[in-house]
Amino acid sequence: IEHELGLPWMARLDHLEHRFWIEQNEANSLWQGKTSSQRLLSLHNDKLVGLALQNYEFRQSIYKAELEELKRWSKDWGLSDMGFGREKTTYCYFAVAASCSLPYDSDVRMFVAKSGIVITVADDFYDTKGSLTELQTLTEAIRRWDAKILSGEGRIIFDALDNVVSEMAMTYFKREGIDITNNLRDLWHETFQSWLIESTWIKRDYTPSMDEYIQVGMISIGAHTIVLPASCFLSPSFPPSKLRPVQYESITKMLMILARFLNDIQSYMKEKDEGKVNSVLLYLENNSSEVEMEESINYLRAILDKKKEELLEHVLMDGFPDLPKSCSQLHLSCFKVFQMFFNSSNRYDSDTEMVEDIKKAIYISPKIQPSKLLKPLPLPLESKTKSPTIMHYHSGRSSKFYIKNSTLPMHQLSWTSSRINGNRKMTIPLKFNCCFV
Repeated sequence: IEHELGLPWMARLDHLEHRFWIEQNEANSLWQGKTSSQRLLSLHNDKLVGLALQNYEFRQSIYKAELEELKRWSKDWGLSDMGFGREKTTYCYFAVAASCSLPYDSDVRMFVAKSGIVITVADDFYDTKGSLTELQTLTEAIRRWDAKILSGEGRIIFDALDNVVSEMAMTYFKREGIDITNNLRDLWHETFQSWLIESTWIKRDYTPSMDEYIQVGMISIGAHTIVLPASCFLSPSFPPSKLRPVQYESITKMLMILARFLNDIQSYMKEKDEGKVNSVLLYLENNSSEVEMEESINYLRAILDKKKEELLEHVLMDGFPDLPKSCSQLHLSCFKVFQMFFNSSNRYDSDTEMVEDIKKAIYISPKIQPSKLLKPLPLPLESKTKSPTIMHYHSGRSSKFYIKNSTLPMHQLSWTSSRINGNRKMTIPLKFNCCFV
């Protein structure tokens, strides 16, 4: 109960949820369905937990190897030694590895993690390090995709990004025979352009309107820059024609707005001190005579709640033709990562809050205790002698019972009822499949 109430479902990562239920195997020996609860035999429960544990540890072995490879990549391209901003190589890999159950040999984890690292470093460069001239030069180099005029940190960022884009484009071309290089470059240029606009606002002390801020901010958060290219490597894959900037599907726009507002709600104090623009601060400034800070936050939370519902509808319900199901699921996983990072604080900027979760996801095996033999459910007092031991409880319209010490042949029993004098009598058509255990 504490676990269920302590963390919203939308902020839980699949891999860590699997770990929780492996470690809770004693409490989870009752399998729950829509209308019935079935008690698992201790032997069966132990086998299932054993298989789950092996799967978890196998994934951990892959995650450890990939994370070490990613750290080498980040160091080789100079991203982990920039001397400014946040070094989030491990955070970026943890986020994608723990948020969705991708195939063991999937390229998506590494593509997403590398993209997240580049976004973090480049965003910090635009926010804190580069002069306006340096930022304009880097943005223009990204537009032309030509690094000749770059040097220093700008050249490091460009070269690392070029490596990511080239690797993704080559991998996709080998699989599909289609070159998506220009699509990826355009997508990244849009993101760099949004960072330049935000930096220009700060350096020129310009306050945008809320609409103007949202149009730029939903791009600068970078969620779509991560999830759309990665979706091209799912099955079924994301159509490359939909990588074009501005022409995004509804579900992608929802993700972009949700990610931006989640970040803003947990970062407004820090960004206020840095002189940055933030939706919480903008709403407060535009309504300063009428609202307090808490009301401004509540206003954004109301928008968040509405957009969350819409996102879930697009992902979980049929009838929304936006994207293939696998791509929609990746959108949901991406949103859950942002919800996890910004659920009650800005965990992404913290150097300590994520440490334990990362250890559990990648390095430390789940701790489980051998199951105790499950006792059968109690029998009625009048049926102690040669009575069958029922191993299954049901509260719905039909059920299967496993019966022990029974001499009955395997067959089905059913009870029905009818209406008496026009009054409804409860109908309980219980059916048994009797067999020996």
